[in-house]
Amino acid sequence: MSIIAPPSSTGQRLTPPTARRFLAVFGPGIVVMLADTDVGSVITAGQSGAQWGYRLLLLQLVLVPILYLVQELTVRLGIFTGRGHGELIRENFGPVWAWISACGLGIATAGALLTEFSGVAGIGELYGLSRGLTLPIAAAALLAVVLTGSYRRVERVAIAVGLFEFAFFFVAWQAHPDAHAIIVGSLDIPLHSKAYAYLVAANIGAVIMPWMIFYQQSAIADKRLRPEHLPAARWDTAIGAIVTQLVMAAILIACAATIGQRTPDATLNTIGEMAQTLTPFLGTTVGNAVFGAGVLGAGIVAAIVVSLAFAWGLGEVAGYRRSLEQRPFEARWFYGVYAICVIGGALFVGLWPDLVSLNVAVQVMNALLLPVVLGFLIALARRALPRGQRIAGAYYAAVLAIAVMTCLLGIFGGLSGAGILG
Repeated sequence: MSIIAPPSSTGQRLTPPTARRFLAVFGPGIVVMLADTDVGSVITAGQSGAQWGYRLLLLQLVLVPILYLVQELTVRLGIFTGRGHGELIRENFGPVWAWISACGLGIATAGALLTEFSGVAGIGELYGLSRGLTLPIAAAALLAVVLTGSYRRVERVAIAVGLFEFAFFFVAWQAHPDAHAIIVGSLDIPLHSKAYAYLVAANIGAVIMPWMIFYQQSAIADKRLRPEHLPAARWDTAIGAIVTQLVMAAILIACAATIGQRTPDATLNTIGEMAQTLTPFLGTTVGNAVFGAGVLGAGIVAAIVVSLAFAWGLGEVAGYRRSLEQRPFEARWFYGVYAICVIGGALFVGLWPDLVSLNVAVQVMNALLLPVVLGFLIALARRALPRGQRIAGAYYAAVLAIAVMTCLLGIFGGLSGAGILG
């Protein structure tokens, strides 16, 4: 599946950037996409494979260009305005709408942090480590990474940790899936099933999340990328979109080829349950160690990105200093909000461990937030960008149609699966 970028403002065909320029720009797209495959997404993909075999695999591939389309608009807004998402909403639509967007971001952030810390705690429990030990260590590590006053350092650490997600490819290979079953199963789509529609909504919400838009746009502004960096930034985002969906597909395939074949009714509400259910099929090493490495990478990088997205987004709306290039005492509110997110998330999961059952519901909630998220994004792409970069004509019509269909699919699936729609 290819990803085609929209035409450039000069009318020239976009070509791959030089290696030097790509490495200079490389980062925000890869980081946000690695964070996209967070703990909640892992559980959603796992349940999709266990309950429906390969029937939701095609959706993972269809979501690649949609994910790229959304984040490419974010890239353009960050590069051509030099401002974060919340700041642009405030400037173009007023403080009320800016605070509404910040509230939506806050809800998504809270749900995401619960899933990330639940995953970290679940992996620790596989090895007999209590939450009282693993959660404080994870929180301390997350604080240490960011309290350095350097965006580049945070980005490098996030990428290094996120690469552990590649362990899921090994897990899928060890599951020995049947190629013919994958092809046949992916084309068998039970359109009339409410349970299937609910997981469709969850998968959409697991891919397009409010905090991704806030993070990537603010990261691009913090990194001070300029218009000449646009082609490289698009490639950074495109590569990330493909990688994150391949990871989701690998998790789905691994669970479909093992749990889905023999114990499709298995409970997979937590990472611990998922790893233990995979162990009889994959062995202890792959089921616990390799799978655990992937989950830890996903959870840690997502916790960094989600917390920074909220700290940036709230700062853009409230007006406090917000940059990783400033020291903690220079931007105390920014670092303070980040610290509150991290410490609060760890405490919540430590005190109310049963909240991990909300993992899939959190992804459905993200799908229900899509009309607000995509509505602001498209409106800003029409209003805040310079004229040569605004989406218009056939491309605007295509973007609008895809956004509307994605929102309707997510809302219908979420509400019908929850029993609200008949």
